[in-house]
Amino acid sequence: MSATQAPAPGTGAARDATSASPYPAAVQADLPSADPARALRVGLCAGEASGDLLGAGLVQQLRARFPGAEFAGIGGAAMRAAGVDTWHDASELAVMGLSEVLRHLPRLLSLRRRLRRRLLDWRPDVFIGIDAPDFNLGLERALKRRGVPTVHYVSPSVWAWREGRAAKIGRSADRVLCLFPMEPAIYARHGIDARFVGHPMADAMPLNPDRRRARAELGLDDGAPVLAVLPGSRLGEIARLGAIFLEAAAHVAARLPALRIVVPAATPECGDAIRALLSRSALPVDRVRLLDGQAREAMTAADVVLLASGTATLEAMLAKRPMVVGYRIAPSTYRIVKALGMLKVDRYALPNVLAGETIAPELMQDECTPTRLAEAVLAWFADPAAATALEPVYRDLHLALRRDASASAADAVAGLLGPAP
Repeated sequence: MSATQAPAPGTGAARDATSASPYPAAVQADLPSADPARALRVGLCAGEASGDLLGAGLVQQLRARFPGAEFAGIGGAAMRAAGVDTWHDASELAVMGLSEVLRHLPRLLSLRRRLRRRLLDWRPDVFIGIDAPDFNLGLERALKRRGVPTVHYVSPSVWAWREGRAAKIGRSADRVLCLFPMEPAIYARHGIDARFVGHPMADAMPLNPDRRRARAELGLDDGAPVLAVLPGSRLGEIARLGAIFLEAAAHVAARLPALRIVVPAATPECGDAIRALLSRSALPVDRVRLLDGQAREAMTAADVVLLASGTATLEAMLAKRPMVVGYRIAPSTYRIVKALGMLKVDRYALPNVLAGETIAPELMQDECTPTRLAEAVLAWFADPAAATALEPVYRDLHLALRRDASASAADAVAGLLGPAP
């Protein structure tokens, strides 16, 4: 076992004063003396709402295995409710877009330095970085060098582009916890310990979604054709895709007079941006509903989902709904990515990647036009049998991801700590 993987002294019960330190001798003098009778300590850092929920589920499962454990670091409301002492709130890491990151970079670097020092003073037995790789991987690397066992929970999309990042991640994390089954093999090629733990969304969503109930909750006629439109959960995505998606929906509405359209907005800011686009679109006002969140209900209620590539495609798959996936990035960025061979896949939507075949139409970059999107959506409406045939395929994929993710993740973390008391 390497120095970075050696079990930390104590596992939730009183520590043996003579037990070996997990820290290398070269840095032992820099660290405060260990308290021989303290409980297991777990440091965590989650930087957004999804990571906060992952962290809360993991903490609950770790506490069941190590009842006396202490948890501290960065998290949100869910992690606080699970008993984490949040030294900083997760919102302090929630910045998006290059210009915003650059503006906040000095503050973020200062926060990471302060967090690293406080963690080393606190002497965690393990540190778990939850997603937020730009912030967490550097922190994990610094802690790992000081002898703290480190875990990175949620692999970046190494299956899609820049596989070489796997080796870099391995320099930061002793163990990587993966949400998708194809990811550990990629890390194995670089000698990195990675474990598939399943996807918490697959645990949370029912195998048999109640479409009628979802429609009732949204006030939709049970017999009306319904299209859910999700142009993205970030303002940049809505700026690139919103007008295109709404124009595609208008084409579909012109062909289906009874069509009802629901458009979930991930945040109030997204709602304002979509509302402005709707005011300039050709969609009849009485046939569109802008929702405050409720994306899962909208997808479950819909006959067809038109959405941006990303995690939402996984949610639509788990809702067992046929979908059409579109996406665009800046043309200059796309040319650079293609020219450098950074993209490693021919399929982008998660259902297609997981199935190993195209079960959801993908219209990317120049193909992502209102006309092409509308044609693909109308094809699903015209062939209900094809939509029905998808359901067992989606169900098999759902079952493959359903692994009680929080419990599996806790087992993988516990494996770095030694036996529970």
